[in-house]
Amino acid sequence: MASSSSNISNSKPDLATGNRVTVSITGLSHDGQGVARLSDRVLFVAGALPGEQVQVRLTHKARRHWLAELEQVLESAPDRRRPPCILAEHCGGCSLQHLEDAGQQHWKHQKVVDAIRRIAHLDHPVAPLLAAPEGLGYRNRAIIPLERCEDGHLRAGFYRRGTHRIVNMNHCPVLDPRLDALIAPLKADLESSDWPVDRDCQEGGGLRHLALRLGSHSGELLITLVSSHDELDGLEILAAQWMQRWPALVGVCLNLQPLPTNTLLGPETRVVVGRGWVEERFCDLSLRISADTFFQVHTQQAERVVPLVLAALDGLPAGVMVDAYCGIGTYSLPVAAAGWQVHGIELSPEAVHQAKTNAKENGLGERASFEAGVVSGCLGEHLAHCDVLFLDPPRKGLEPATLQAIVANPPAHLLYLSCDPATLARDLAQLVESCHYQLASLQPIDFFPQTSHVETLAVLHRGAPPQGATAGAAQALS
Repeated sequence: MASSSSNISNSKPDLATGNRVTVSITGLSHDGQGVARLSDRVLFVAGALPGEQVQVRLTHKARRHWLAELEQVLESAPDRRRPPCILAEHCGGCSLQHLEDAGQQHWKHQKVVDAIRRIAHLDHPVAPLLAAPEGLGYRNRAIIPLERCEDGHLRAGFYRRGTHRIVNMNHCPVLDPRLDALIAPLKADLESSDWPVDRDCQEGGGLRHLALRLGSHSGELLITLVSSHDELDGLEILAAQWMQRWPALVGVCLNLQPLPTNTLLGPETRVVVGRGWVEERFCDLSLRISADTFFQVHTQQAERVVPLVLAALDGLPAGVMVDAYCGIGTYSLPVAAAGWQVHGIELSPEAVHQAKTNAKENGLGERASFEAGVVSGCLGEHLAHCDVLFLDPPRKGLEPATLQAIVANPPAHLLYLSCDPATLARDLAQLVESCHYQLASLQPIDFFPQTSHVETLAVLHRGAPPQGATAGAAQALS
């Protein structure tokens, strides 16, 4: 954008909600918002980039910071671009579409570096980011909120940042094109139905979300409607029509979420027609992935983790690996296929059932076992018998009880796959201090282009690293 002048000064700002000020953006926050100083407070501006001078409108004053809405870019950063999605300025699904891909990658690498230094207080190099081959069209899953307007029109789209206001959409360029092509026709069919639609998580309101899942390599599609009740007359007929319309569609499901909560999926999923899972090829294995179980949204990037894990094990005799937060066996089973005994722990009974099925279908039932339970409660009894611990926790990182179990009986080798650099750094600091682990490598991987999220694989050893691990890691990255 072209530079322009403004008589609104940052030196003596009028600090009141609704007023406009001009500020210089000096950095990005952990969630990708522009950061500036405003008097004695930090100011956060969604859509602004470091090096820019911007005019903003103050929207909210907190104890230590301000929030503001970007109104005009007066001086643009060199890596600013026009977002590839026309809804990017309004939709909260992506936060970095206005930043060139190279700029996103540089910032994500630095985000990991800063967390390790400032939070973990560790002086260890961070490997270059493993960037995604494509920044768009990669997501294999979407859960899209729904609402019906007073005039009967159906709105479908992701929420505006910080709100429950849906930004209506017919296309999403971040989705795999095979999923994106379903949005408009499914939206039209749901609009034509007389089914009630929930709003703001009201109890018993009706439809809530449209969930789509794809096997990226297999091409199989799965549609799931999320509703607070099952009183959807004609659903079986419409589902059968969808199966005829799209040959790649293998099933239509109904998930029941009756509670007035922000939790997207409820505990019960029914198959309306077809089957309730897609079959996917992952690292030469066949995986069943159901409508309501977790699987990484970027299949190709998730596959790049496997050779990194195997490289970290290179030089070790095949022993026992415990996989905490194992899901459907995404990383357990490739390790089992490499000759290791694996034991997975996962909270979701459905995911554990699928992991067992996946192990059996791939001829790995003798090498892979799984149990349903809370990791913090189950992990301790397995640590004395394992050679390697693999951790893939949710964004909040490890619970204190999980850390305590590891500290009480630390395995010789630990691999930690994290989706949040801050909680990773927090946990690494305790593991290094309390268990005397040596940090061998830190590898960031971009699973989520156009967003502020970044995955990181940390490899730790007690004592010397296994022979061949360094060479194996280099080979995995080549």
